[in-house]
Amino acid sequence: MGETIQGIEVRCMRVPMGHPHRTASGVITESPLVFVDLRTSSGAIGRSFVFTYTATAMEPVARLTAAMEPLIQGKPLAPQALNHELRRKFRLLGTHGLVGMAIAAIDMAAWDALARIAGQPLCRLLGAEPRPIPAYGGIGYDGPDDCARQAEDWARRGFRAVKAKIGYPSLAEDLAVVRSIQSAVGDEVAVMVDYNQSLSGAEAKRRGARLADYGVAWIEEPVVAEDYAGMAQVAADCTVPIQAGENWWGPLEFRKAIEARATDLLMPDVMKVFGVTGWMEVAALAAAHGLPVSCHLFPEVSAQLLCATPTAHWLEYADWWNPALKEPLVIQDGMAVPSGVPGSGLEWSDEVSALPRVPG
Repeated sequence: MGETIQGIEVRCMRVPMGHPHRTASGVITESPLVFVDLRTSSGAIGRSFVFTYTATAMEPVARLTAAMEPLIQGKPLAPQALNHELRRKFRLLGTHGLVGMAIAAIDMAAWDALARIAGQPLCRLLGAEPRPIPAYGGIGYDGPDDCARQAEDWARRGFRAVKAKIGYPSLAEDLAVVRSIQSAVGDEVAVMVDYNQSLSGAEAKRRGARLADYGVAWIEEPVVAEDYAGMAQVAADCTVPIQAGENWWGPLEFRKAIEARATDLLMPDVMKVFGVTGWMEVAALAAAHGLPVSCHLFPEVSAQLLCATPTAHWLEYADWWNPALKEPLVIQDGMAVPSGVPGSGLEWSDEVSALPRVPG
């Protein structure tokens, strides 16, 4: 009999943000994280974590994930089959939101365990080789002066692109931020902008037309993410590429968005697409339609996945969760360097390892 799953241990912790991350839709001051250790019959341990955005959801996600242990105990360590089985089991309840987070946590831990047992980095298990991936740094909703300072800091660290949160009360304020950033970093650093779903369709078209004059590399989520038709109208009207995907749950929503021509670029979040299995399904869709793929957060795992993504574009780098990791993702000259160790490269800090287990 092959390798089987023996059980999971779930822990959770709130990690303070070194610098509050402001967006047009709210402020993030801490990272509520749920950690999973998946044990196999040979003693291997696969690791993963998910980010619940709000502390209100942290305990429910942790308990829900732990409660799934009986559904996977004794099952073969076959992550894709396990992922599809869990998605079928929760079809009537629905797999968005907390259920999707729990499925993703289990899926990522299962893939990590399989790669560790194979003695290979995750990307090699998926048929690719580790390679540097271009990375960009994030800039908050912090006004022209502070945004310029943040952009300069990323540029000094070798990053060749930055992404700014905009969506200020007026278009003039948006443009002032873009001008300030571009003046600070020069022409060698690409500038993307992110509206975090804060505009109406008409306002998105109006602002997009002006932003085109500034040569921004993309406009992200100008309208509500689920409004595929509205996003498609903005994309058709705007000469700047539209980026979207971080708030689409699972490969089916990506397929619907692609069919609606809602976006020019794709940005899956490995947690919201149900883990590694869902990511690879999205990557196949993107390759079939020639759409560039960037990641949303989860830089360690995403760097591995981008190596195995035919249309890989940019890695979104954030150091928010570094205190929870023994070896955070390495950045060299603005490039993300995926870990070459077996698995996805996740090892918990001593503080995480000492946390109490969450009961199911």
